[in-house]
Formats: sequence, C-alpha cells, structure tokens
Amino acid sequence: MTRHAVRWSIVSCIGIILCMGTGCTRSIELKPSSTDLQPAEPLSLASDERVPLVMDTFHLSRNGAPQNPSAEVERRVLNKVQDTRLFSTLIPLGAKSDSLGEKIVSARITMDETIEPHSWLSAFKGIILGGSMFLLSPFVDFEYDYAAKVGLELERWDGQVKRYEGTSSGTVQYKIFGATPVMIDELKGHVTEACLTELTTQLVRDTTLYMASSAPTSSPGVRTVTVRAKRPSTTVPTRSTVPAVTPPLP
Repeated sequence: MTRHAVRWSIVSCIGIILCMGTGCTRSIELKPSSTDLQPAEPLSLASDERVPLVMDTFHLSRNGAPQNPSAEVERRVLNKVQDTRLFSTLIPLGAKSDSLGEKIVSARITMDETIEPHSWLSAFKGIILGGSMFLLSPFVDFEYDYAAKVGLELERWDGQVKRYEGTSSGTVQYKIFGATPVMIDELKGHVTEACLTELTTQLVRDTTLYMASSAPTSSPGVRTVTVRAKRPSTTVPTRSTVPAVTPPLP
C-alpha cells in the first residue's frame, strides 16, 4: 500500500511539473506588412553631402488616447534613422540646435498603438481553468494583440515635405503561467522593429532628396522695380490766323 502511494505521488509530481512547464510556454506571431518592400542598401555619402536632422515633434497615442512619448521610444527611432547613414548628426527633441548651418532637415514623428488584451475572453477562460483546478492549463491558449503605425514626416530646408509610414501587428499566444510583462515587451519590440524597418527602407530610397547638393538654400528674394521716365508731351504750336485785309478799290 505504501509502495502504491509512493508511485502515485511520483506520477502526480511529474504531471504537475509537466503542466507547469507546458503552461509557461508562449509564442509570438507577426503578421506580414501591407506593403512588400525589398530592403534597400544605404548609400555611402560624403561628409559634405550630409545635413543635420533635428527632431521637431513626437506624438504618441494608444487606442486613440494621447500619451506622453518615452525617451526610450524616441531613442530607438533615432537609432534606426542613424543606421541609414543619411544625416551628419541627429538632434533629439528639446536639444539645442544652434550653429547647424542653413541646411537642416526637421523631423516630426507620430506613433499610434493599438492594444487588445481580449480581457473578457481571458476572464472566461480563467474561470474555466479555476473550475478545473488548472488541469486544462496546458490546452487553453490566451492571446494578446498589438499593432503599431509609425509615421515620419521630414521637411527639407527649402520647405519640401515628405512623409513615410510603417505599419505592423502581431499576436502573442501564451498559457496562463506565461502571462508576464516580459511577454508584452517582446511583442511590442518585434512589432516596432518591423515598423521602423519598413519606414527606413522607404527613406533610403529617397537618399538624393536629403543630399546637401540636392537643393540650394532659400535666399530672400530681391524685388526690382523698373521706373520709366515719363515722356514729356509735345505740344504743337498753334498758328494764329491773321485776317487778310483787302485794300479798297479806287
């Protein structure tokens, strides 16, 4: 009887360990981008052809609500743009941009996040697992969806504006014991990287637009006014009519 109880105890422990191990698994799936762009190789530009890029604004929204953008997200965007080797230096938001010369590129970034944790469905599945004493945990999947759209608007020194956009989305499937903040950060990291890769691929294709020799600096125009001298009006002298006097006949 004791040997039988020990055997069942060992089997139960192994089953619990397997359930716990299987219940901690997770997998991330990225959906393909809407635009299929081939990666473009960055061009090697001379130092005198590169101009500075200055961050102008950065707007972040999550599920339609405005958010305060973090410095980490801004730094990641700037690092990705720096990898293109198109600009001489990158000035972050709020930093001094004096003594950069007349030719600079202003950058405006927008980032829209969409998060769907499937709260109601997760709560329903949690009730089922609670009623089954976690015996179904290896067989029940939970999902967490995340989508992002990153827009980059660049304004050249002559006023020409060009906009780029990258979109991506993904889903993480996890078991109940695998629900951790690290899981969400991994999903966000993969989706954001896909957005920035698509965005910078479009940017590299327009390398020639941001070369220093692509456009002259805008100089204030000088208006010239031509003044013509007024020609004096020529008056024709009027001849006075002298009445002819006929002498009287003798």
